[in-house]
Amino acid sequence: MIRRLLAAACLAALALAQPAGAEPPPIRHFFKTPAVQAPKLSPSGRYLAIQVAGPADRVWLAVIDLQAMTPAKVIAGFNAADIYDHAWVNDERLVFQIRSPEDGTTRVRAPGLWAVNRDATGFRQLIASNNAPLSDTGSLIKDRRLEGNWGFFATLAGGGDEVLVQRIRWSHESESTGVRLARLDTRTGARKDLNEGLPDNVDKWVTDASGEPRAVTSTQGGGRKIYLRQPDGRWKLWQALESYYDDHHDPLWFGPDGQALALKSYQGATAVFRLDPVTQQPEALPLINLKGYDFEGDLIVDQPTQRLLGAQFETDAPTSVWFDPAMRAMQADIDAKLPGSANQIECLRCLGANHIIVTAQSDQKPPVFYLYKPADKSLQPIAALRPEIKAADMGQRDVYRIPARDKLQLPVLVTQPPGPPKGPRPAVLLVHGGPWVRGAHWPWEPMAQFLASRGYVVLEPEFRGSTGYGWELFRAGWKQWGLAMQDDLADTLAWAVKQGWVDPQRVCIAGASYGGYAALMGAIKQPDLFKCAINWVGVTDLQLMTNITWSDISEEYKHYGMPMVVGDPVADARQFDATSPLKRAGEIKLPLLMAYGGQDRRVPITHGTQLKAALRADQPVEWVEYPDEGHGWFELKTQEDFWGRVERFLAKNIGPRTP
Repeated sequence: MIRRLLAAACLAALALAQPAGAEPPPIRHFFKTPAVQAPKLSPSGRYLAIQVAGPADRVWLAVIDLQAMTPAKVIAGFNAADIYDHAWVNDERLVFQIRSPEDGTTRVRAPGLWAVNRDATGFRQLIASNNAPLSDTGSLIKDRRLEGNWGFFATLAGGGDEVLVQRIRWSHESESTGVRLARLDTRTGARKDLNEGLPDNVDKWVTDASGEPRAVTSTQGGGRKIYLRQPDGRWKLWQALESYYDDHHDPLWFGPDGQALALKSYQGATAVFRLDPVTQQPEALPLINLKGYDFEGDLIVDQPTQRLLGAQFETDAPTSVWFDPAMRAMQADIDAKLPGSANQIECLRCLGANHIIVTAQSDQKPPVFYLYKPADKSLQPIAALRPEIKAADMGQRDVYRIPARDKLQLPVLVTQPPGPPKGPRPAVLLVHGGPWVRGAHWPWEPMAQFLASRGYVVLEPEFRGSTGYGWELFRAGWKQWGLAMQDDLADTLAWAVKQGWVDPQRVCIAGASYGGYAALMGAIKQPDLFKCAINWVGVTDLQLMTNITWSDISEEYKHYGMPMVVGDPVADARQFDATSPLKRAGEIKLPLLMAYGGQDRRVPITHGTQLKAALRADQPVEWVEYPDEGHGWFELKTQEDFWGRVERFLAKNIGPRTP
C-alpha cells in the first residue's frame, strides 16, 4: 500500500536487481539530485516527511499520514530553489532550509529557515535568504525575520513550537563575537537569546534535550577553554587547553538526573565516557570504545523519556550499538531481513513506535529506505535514493590496513571495477581533501563508483594527517604536506601493484582541494609513478594559503592552527617553497587537467590561475573554470561537464575502460 503513496520515482527501488547493460551508467545517474530522499518520522511516528521531486525538478517537501495511509501531500516548495534539511518541531509542525538548485538557475548564499504545518497551513519565513520568495507573516505584526547569518541549530524534545537557532558572525565583525544561540518560536518569530554571561570566541555549543545550554567551547590564541553552565546560570571554566589538540574531555550529551557523556582519548582513539555527576570527571573505562577508530556518530535517545538507547557510528562500515534489549532485538530482526547491507534505524520515539525508518546501504547499492512495523515485524520499501544505479554495474569496495615505509598503518579503501579481472587494470589514485578529515567511506560513493564503472581500480588511501583513525595517524601528518603524506600515496600504489590489481604503467593521480595539491605534487615528485594528474580546486602555494585575505579560513586558525599542522610561513619558508606546486611549476611534465570555481573562498581561483601562468609553454594542460561554482561542484551541468572531461582525459592517457 505504501507504494501507491509516492511518485513513480519511488517505485524504481524495486528495479535494483536488473541486469547490467553493455554501456556504463551515464554521468548524471551518479551526481544528480535524488528524486526522493531524507525520510523522517514525526515524534509520534505517525507521519512521514520526505523530500520529493516537484515541478521543474525542484526538491519539495511532502508528508504522508502512515495511520490513515493517505497519498503524499506536498506542503512546501519553491520554483527557484530546493528544500533540504527538514526537521519535525512537533507532530504538527516542521522547519526546513533551502539550497541552490542543481540546474544553476539561482544561487543560494543564505539557507534561511521556514516553518509549516503538516497540512500545509501556517507557512512562515523565520530567517532571511537571498533566494526564494518571502512568505507573509499572515498578520500586521512586526516582521521578525532574522538576518541571513542566522541558521538552524536543533529541535527540542518538549513538543512545543520552538527550535534553537545560532548566529554566525558576519565577515566584517570581530572574531571574538563568536557564535550566539537563541530559542525561536516557529509560529510567532519571537526570539529569546541564550547568551547571558557567555565568554567571547565561542564556536561550539552543547545543549540538553530541553534546549538549555550546558557547555560551550571558546577558541582563542591557539588554545581552547571549555565552560560548563552552573545551576545559577553562570559559566564556569572546566578545562583550559594551551593547544587545540591537548588531551581533554569534549562534552557530548547531557541527559536527565545528572547524566552526561564526553569524548576522550582512550588507547589512541576517541571513545565515549560517562561523566561522574558530582566531579564531572570521566569514568575509568569507556562506554563505547571502537578500537582503532575515533567515535564519530550520533547517540540515539528516546525523545519522551530521554533514555539513552544506543549509538550509531562508523568503523569499516556504518554500524550501531544498542544498550536497550528491545532495540537490540529489533536491529537483529532487520539485519536478518536485509542481509548484505548496513541497516540504520531512524526514530524519535523509538520505544513503542508504530513505525521505524530503516536506511539500508552497501558499497554497491545507494541507500534504500524501508518502513518497519515493530508490532508485526513487517518491512516495506519506501524509496531508493538513486534507483537508476544497479548494483551489478558497481564495483566492490573493501577496506584494508597496509604498512607505510615507516611501518605506520594506513587504512586504504579499494574499489574494484565490476566484472572479473583479466589481469592488472588501470587505476586512479584518488586523494581526499581536507586533509584533516576521514576521506573514504565504505558505502556507495559517486566519484569512486563512477571511475570504477569506467574500468579503473580506485585507490583511496587514508594517508597520515587523516582523522577518524586515532591520534597517531593524525599527528604523523603535521608539517608533512608534500613530504611523508606524499610518500604514503606512493606506498599505497606499490602495495596495490604487488596485489596484482593495478598495472603500474597506467595510473593517474587525482583529487580536489588538498587532493588536488597532492595530485600536483605527485606530478612533480613522483612522475615515474603516474602517467597523468587531475587537480580540481587544489592548493598550489602554501604561502598564499596562509596570507590570503579573502579566504574563508579564520584569522585565528591561520595564525595558530596552520603553523602547527601545515607549517609556519616564516620559520618553514624553505619547506613551503619546496612543497608548493607553484614554486616548482616548471618541473611538471605529466598531462594535467585542472578545474577551479570562480566563487571559491576556501581555495580562491588565483591558486589555479597563477599555476597555469607559471607552467612551461609546452606543458600539456587542459584548463576549465566554472565561474559560478565554489569549492567543489554543485550544479548538475558542471558535474556532467567536469566528469565527462575526466573520462576522456583518463581514456586518452591511461587507456579506455576494460570491457
